[in-house]
Amino acid sequence: MAIFEITAENIVRAADLLCAGGLIAFPTETVYGLGANAFDVHAVAQIYTAKGRPSNNPLIVHVADMEAAVGLVSRWPDTASRLAEEFWPGPLTLVLPRGDCVPDITAAGGPTVAIRVPAHRVARQLLEAADIPIAAPSANRSGEISPTTAEHVYRSLGERVTMILDGGPTTAGIESTVVDLSGDIPRLLRPGPISLARLSAILGEILLPHAPSDMRSSLPSPGMLSRHYAPRTPLEVFDSSDLFAHRRRNLRAEGRRVGILDLSGRNVPQVEAGLYAAMHELDADGYEHLICLLPPDTAEWLAVRDRLTRASRPHSPAQEDRL
Repeated sequence: MAIFEITAENIVRAADLLCAGGLIAFPTETVYGLGANAFDVHAVAQIYTAKGRPSNNPLIVHVADMEAAVGLVSRWPDTASRLAEEFWPGPLTLVLPRGDCVPDITAAGGPTVAIRVPAHRVARQLLEAADIPIAAPSANRSGEISPTTAEHVYRSLGERVTMILDGGPTTAGIESTVVDLSGDIPRLLRPGPISLARLSAILGEILLPHAPSDMRSSLPSPGMLSRHYAPRTPLEVFDSSDLFAHRRRNLRAEGRRVGILDLSGRNVPQVEAGLYAAMHELDADGYEHLICLLPPDTAEWLAVRDRLTRASRPHSPAQEDRL
């Protein structure tokens, strides 16, 4: 078993493995990350192999503080300082022009690098012990549900990981908010725990995310592919409660075991914190089909709707006819 409890000795062991080119799964406040030395091209290549990750999808580089982040970029604008001072350590990733020290593979060959200072105590202890920047996407097979527990990591990656540090369930529950500061106007690339309203209070004008992409050239950020965060069981999502109810009845009339991803009765942070855990549980319960009524199409629910939409599979015209 590759799961280890959090002790001082295991933190040092994990740091030594990272410095030697190994892969370590560790908790952050968002989801568990699959970490490697961001400067070691062979170690970073192992991340892509272990996950089955497309080579055009860049990695987030985790660092201990803003000083370390500045050392990875060729330009550090005032907007980066203002956001870092407000939200770091925390679930915010900044995309900036990369410096020469960042290998092509870490940035997926693109001109920018995605950087975050995590808040989770285990992630911070690991960064301090290793004293290197750690490239770390979510610790799961590419396209699948992100892990929020060590057990989720093991179920998805198994022995592909040398060591999994078990810090218990993550708190934010979804991936970090990503903001691109490489252009003239900041752009939100991936919504997350830090809301659009909180970003706008610091930045003023901010552009909304690009449409989901399946482009083959380098992406500026993780989390931009049209299909992502998906359970293995087919998931359909609905804006209309009537269409949701009709689809549920029709599937059950066909004799299918239908799982309901129920988001009702909770606020945004509560739903975000439990979203992937609920998806993992439903996925393991043997359902043939999953359905979910989407939360309101408002700015505060932007991140939840983003994850569910990317995780879902479109209906066929024949299915639409039956609704």
